[in-house]
Amino acid sequence: MWTLFEPVHAVTYFTAEARQAYEAAGLRGYWRGYFAGRAAPLGPVGAAPAVAVFFNFAPAMVARALPDVWQRATVAETLVARLAGATDALARLTAGIQVGTVEAAADLLEEAVHRLDPAGRVLGAANAALPVPQDPLGRLWQAATTLREHRGDGHVAALVTAGLGGCEPLVWRAATDLGREVLQPNRGWSDDEWSDATRRLVERGWLAEDGTPTDTGVAAYEWIESVTDDVAAAAWTGVDPADVAALLTPIAHACRAALPPVSPIGLPEPGGPDTGGGPDGAGA
Repeated sequence: MWTLFEPVHAVTYFTAEARQAYEAAGLRGYWRGYFAGRAAPLGPVGAAPAVAVFFNFAPAMVARALPDVWQRATVAETLVARLAGATDALARLTAGIQVGTVEAAADLLEEAVHRLDPAGRVLGAANAALPVPQDPLGRLWQAATTLREHRGDGHVAALVTAGLGGCEPLVWRAATDLGREVLQPNRGWSDDEWSDATRRLVERGWLAEDGTPTDTGVAAYEWIESVTDDVAAAAWTGVDPADVAALLTPIAHACRAALPPVSPIGLPEPGGPDTGGGPDGAGA
């Protein structure tokens, strides 16, 4: 399910329409738009809440953006910009898909959102509480966003339960498939912080001295992914996965084509195997 709704959400990070909308609101620079747009459902927060809920960003990186962004655009202006940018991007990307398919997909994702339990899911609950857009593309994007942030909240809970901090999951993923050059600069960790996180994973027995994953580490990774999936599954109770795939696959493929082949989000490459993952590569 994640591989089908995550590409819909991710257009807010990687499309020209999204960047232009944020810039028009006064949020010039990629990371200002990112942090303002993702944090806006929480209100005009400072760095500390965002460090907690975004989890795998270096605190110093978050503090460079928050709360400064709220001097450049209000929360209300930011929410308008992020929805406008996302729906403009989706209008372009889904132009060849029947309107009825988009509407049916939006309805299905909204039904899944209604089944979500907000308890302990800060970002998911904050997004679920926003007014529902009127147009199908807006409804589709907001529902996909709520589902991904709700799932991400559960992913973070699993990572914390496993005793991991913000940097260790990135080091693990870099040792597995994504690469340090993708993850470290995009999450703001220093070389010393990265080295310390690597040392901790070696001491735990998750990585060998040469930096490769151990059987213990792989088993822990699989447990984290399984827990993440299990606690997200309630939204899909009684839903036929084949029906979901039939509706969302053409939309997901259209959106995936606009995203980088490899990014910190950790989506599998088009046509490649699904290696699991969570928002922004956190622990996956």
